[in-house]
Amino acid sequence: MIYLDYQATTPVAPEVADAMRPWIEEKFANPHSPSRWGREAAAAIEMARKEVSEAIGLTGGRLAFTGSATEALNWALKGTLEKTKGRNRIVTVATEHAAVLDTCEWLKGRGFDLTRLPVGADGLLNLENVKAELDDRVAIVAVMLVNNEIGVIQPIAEIAELAHEVGALMLCDAVQGLGRVEIPEGPDLAAVSAHKIHGPKGIGALWMRDGVEPAPLIHGGGQEMGLRSGTLSPALCVGFGVAAKLATERRQSDHEHVEELWIAAGSSLMTDWIINGSMTQRYHGNLNICWPGVDAARIIAELRDVAFSLGSACASGSGRPSHVLRAIGLSDRDARSSIRLGFGRYTSKEEVLDAVNRIDAAARTQRGLAA
Repeated sequence: MIYLDYQATTPVAPEVADAMRPWIEEKFANPHSPSRWGREAAAAIEMARKEVSEAIGLTGGRLAFTGSATEALNWALKGTLEKTKGRNRIVTVATEHAAVLDTCEWLKGRGFDLTRLPVGADGLLNLENVKAELDDRVAIVAVMLVNNEIGVIQPIAEIAELAHEVGALMLCDAVQGLGRVEIPEGPDLAAVSAHKIHGPKGIGALWMRDGVEPAPLIHGGGQEMGLRSGTLSPALCVGFGVAAKLATERRQSDHEHVEELWIAAGSSLMTDWIINGSMTQRYHGNLNICWPGVDAARIIAELRDVAFSLGSACASGSGRPSHVLRAIGLSDRDARSSIRLGFGRYTSKEEVLDAVNRIDAAARTQRGLAA
């Protein structure tokens, strides 16, 4: 199989699997136990916390492990608004992940005002539009760093500065950015996930600037700094830590490899394909392309040994056109003619060339343009 779905999940790094194995087998102690084995597990978790924090690279904060980035985003939004006094507005973006948009809709149903900012045809926010929507009633501004469907990179530092000017907090969904692009200073809260950087599924984290920690979302033993309850998995935490350390160490080589793959993919695509999203402000490991009139779902069905997608894995079974592609102005028909190719550390140039050529050939056959 040729795997080109890196935005959905990434292959687990061999180093990660090796590091996790002892904590699944003989080192099974509860890290919150005072026993020697428990203390050993707790020490391993603290090392992992340090490695993930260093990979994020933001200063003046601390990190709590969660069950997923979805949990981290829910916690950041709900917990922040629970503590907010006198501010009842949320500002976010039409192209955010469902974990943000659905949570914001839930909060709207409980009396908070919600503003969804539009994006341009390139998928990017207009900073003047952001500034115009901000006032002293805004509690939190939630903006994704790298879009999971089209790969565009939003100006996070500038948005955070605008939020701070009106006394609001800034939440950044940095899931697709961690290990791939620099996370700029400015956010007060940042959510990340292990399985997008060659780590295990089932663990994420919320980075919190000192003094702005959200109210707890999950109650119980308060194992994570008194802010989140639940027994941590040493295996998952260690796996996340090793994946984060590898991402830090290999960031430059991973970047160079992705650039090579981007160039290879682009050189093989015929002129009929259109790239969705900004060509200049984007992560090159995400290639979202459209050939109007092509049935993208049919291409996926025909190329069963190539893994790629129509868009977000979270919404792939809904049957609805991508809300991200609609937000940048695509019709429902063109959205259904778009595919997302994601590649990274373990993708070879030969795999990309083979897959792209076969995708292009399948589209040409559909359009009656076979050579």
